[in-house]
Order: sequence, then C-alpha cells, then structure tokens
Amino acid sequence: MKIDYFKVKPGSKIDLSKISTSFTGSFKSKDEAQKKLKQNIKVMTELQQKLYADDRYSLLIIFQAMDAAGKDGTIRHVMSGLNPQGTQVFSFKQPSDEELDHGFLWRIQKRVPERGRIGIFNRSHYEDVLIVRVHNLVENQKIPDELLNNNLWKTRFKQINDFEKYLHENGTVILKFFLHVSKEEQKERFIKRIDDSSKNWKFSENDVAERKYWNDYQQAYQEAISVTSTKNAPWYIIPADKKWFMRLAVSEIITARMKKLNLSYPQLSDEQKNNLLVLRKKLEQE
Repeated sequence: MKIDYFKVKPGSKIDLSKISTSFTGSFKSKDEAQKKLKQNIKVMTELQQKLYADDRYSLLIIFQAMDAAGKDGTIRHVMSGLNPQGTQVFSFKQPSDEELDHGFLWRIQKRVPERGRIGIFNRSHYEDVLIVRVHNLVENQKIPDELLNNNLWKTRFKQINDFEKYLHENGTVILKFFLHVSKEEQKERFIKRIDDSSKNWKFSENDVAERKYWNDYQQAYQEAISVTSTKNAPWYIIPADKKWFMRLAVSEIITARMKKLNLSYPQLSDEQKNNLLVLRKKLEQE
C-alpha cells in the first residue's frame, strides 16, 4: 500500500469534497484486508516492545473525525495487540472549569506520552479549531476581549504547529489521522445505532442536530488540516466508508513509521554479560 497517497503535503490546500471516502486501493475484500491487518498488528507488537526498551522516542497518534466515522473501532482493532502497560488512550470531551482556566493546550500537554510509550488521542487539541470554531464557543474560554480578533484561528494554528514542533524536537513522533466518512454513510451508521439496542447508548438527539453543520465542519477541517500538516507532524486523510480498509490503512501507516525509527534493544557491555553468566550459575546451583 502506498501510504503517501493519504498524506497531506505541507503547504497544500485540500478540498475534502474531492477526496474519496470509499477508496480501497488494491484491496477488494474484507478478508484480504483483515489478514494483512493481523500481520501489521503482530509487527506493531514487536516494535512496541523495542520502543519501550529503547526509551528514546514516544509515539502520539491523533484521531479526528465526524461522529460515527469509526474512531473507537479503529483504536480497538488496530491497537488490539499492544501491551496496555505501554499504551495510553485519552478521549478529550467538553473541557472542565479547571481546564477553561488555562490555555487550550494545557490539558493536552498533561496527556502527552512519556518516552517508550504510545499515546492515543481520541479527539485532541484540534477540537479547539473545529467544534469551538463552528459553534463559536470561544466566548466560553475566558479569553480577554483585546485578544479576540480576526486572527484568532491563525494564531491557534501557529500555536498548534509550534507545540507539535516542540514535541517532535523532544522525541515524540506524531501521526494525525482524519477518518473521512461521507454524510450518507454517517446517516446509515446512525440508523444502525437506533435499530441495534446494544448501540442505542451511542446515539443522541444532538447527533442529528450536528448534521446541520456538516458543511461548516468540512470547511473547518479543510483549513485546519491544510495549515497544520507539517513534515514532522503530518495529517493522513483515511477513507472511512469501508471500516475494514480504514483500519488496515491506519495500521500500515503506523507500522511503516515505527520501522523508520530503527528501534533496538539496549546492548550490554562485556562486563554486564559476564555478570549475567555469574548470576545464571548461581541460579543453577540453587
């Protein structure tokens, strides 16, 4: 799979209406994709062990999408083989009063994974240039009036780019995924949630209300992705109408990026190796 097909080149302006939500590349069946996904999960599991032992890098994976695009399912399926002790998953919802008393990146900074670990963000700091922008919620963020101006969103994009640059320069590898689902597919998934009693809890009246803002969200996503896809913190737009392909594509990108880190287990000195032999003999003699 040519993963660069999904990558947004720095400086490019995207038009989501011209990007397919149902693309599956050379994969024509769910079974074929699932077989490859299992292979990738096995490789990711091995790489995670080396990431932890190597203890130089951390990996931050960000998922953003419209509702019902499949963020939860992708995290569950793609990360199924990882060691929970080395993985952290955070879902960012409506900010608390304490979080609103700080800058919008404050709550994000606290959740960045430490070296050797994989951090997964189900929504992220991008909510503050998406839902906050679409619904004009910035008035709730207690920003002084003199700082609210027409350059607010450009300022936030710059702050995000600077923040992600800082993370990269301190060893955090960043991958950002926009799961690109069509409005029609979203409707079908909402209907399934209503028809399936085990999924009723996932659906709310607000899900229908938010569909009225579909075009506004698409515009907000387009600008945010275009401006904040950088060399060291790239965005990948993943077709999400076919869940089986979406999950495979995400796994391919994560696996390929981890391989590039050239991770390895720590090498022992000759003295340390000799000490191990001594300890081994002691164990044998017990």
